[in-house]
Amino acid sequence: MRQVIIIGSGPAGYTAAIYAARANLAPLVVASSVEAGGELMNTTEVENFPGFPEGIMGPDLMTKMQEQAERFGAEVLYDDAVELDIDGPVKRVILGSGKSYEADSLVFATGSAPRKIGIDGETRLSGRGVSYCATCDGFFFREKVIAVVGGGDSAMEEATFLTKFASKVYVIHRRDELRASKIMQERAFKNDKIEFVWNSEVVDVLGTDAVTGVTLEDTVDGTRRDLALDGVFVAIGNDPRTHLVHGKLDLTPEGTVWVDGRSSRTSVPGVFAAGDVIDPTYRQAVTAAGSGTVAALDVEHFLAALGEAGAPAVDASEIDGLPEVDGRRAVDAA
Repeated sequence: MRQVIIIGSGPAGYTAAIYAARANLAPLVVASSVEAGGELMNTTEVENFPGFPEGIMGPDLMTKMQEQAERFGAEVLYDDAVELDIDGPVKRVILGSGKSYEADSLVFATGSAPRKIGIDGETRLSGRGVSYCATCDGFFFREKVIAVVGGGDSAMEEATFLTKFASKVYVIHRRDELRASKIMQERAFKNDKIEFVWNSEVVDVLGTDAVTGVTLEDTVDGTRRDLALDGVFVAIGNDPRTHLVHGKLDLTPEGTVWVDGRSSRTSVPGVFAAGDVIDPTYRQAVTAAGSGTVAALDVEHFLAALGEAGAPAVDASEIDGLPEVDGRRAVDAA
């Protein structure tokens, strides 16, 4: 029986693990068997995370976070949570390996997944020229002509990174201006290898065994044309990974996990959520890390309210209704 299990190993999950471990809660982190480290494992240089004035590679940042969590006693498990039982005071996590773990509390920090265009050719040619990760697959497109679909920071970062390999990179965007930050726009505009295709949507990905091009539809006049390509990188945003908690936790209209105000408390006592899975707006590594801090502190207070760890002295369903004294639940102050 654990005190807390953390599902997810991005900035939110590992920060929650650092704080929980320092509070002697011995957290178990279910890090995933194939996606440990979260979305930052698929990024290049991270320039806006505090404490790294020269920038840091995304995978390096996540490795440092993991090492810090393990230094204080967190246990990292490379497996996938496939089912949750969170109705009662004891939370149960079933893993892909068939093993299951129980805990008094749970932090849900599963992050988000790359959003897909949603067309047949995209699915058919995924892994055969259609990619969602420039750092994973860019090497395979040396001296090739490729396209990045999207207009935000992620799309500009992908396009700029891919110019290290490709002979030409098209940026296909449905509008006539970008959503990306000014600095990311300027870098892309200054790069001679990048050409922008404005007011265009990808309506089909062409090719039988590999990508040979895309069909574009003009968003202004509706005309269509084909563009010859060797690869397509999709960077149009992300969707929260909430499939494990559908019908178990309340969700927001945006599809993220609902939490109570600025806390990490979900609709089920003893279950907390943090990171991109609760954030439809900011979705930054640093905000996710801050959210993980909140979750760990909320868990610590929750466990204190239960009394002796592992032997609940107060029914979990009653805790959220207790009055506060000096910013703490009454049962904490007792």
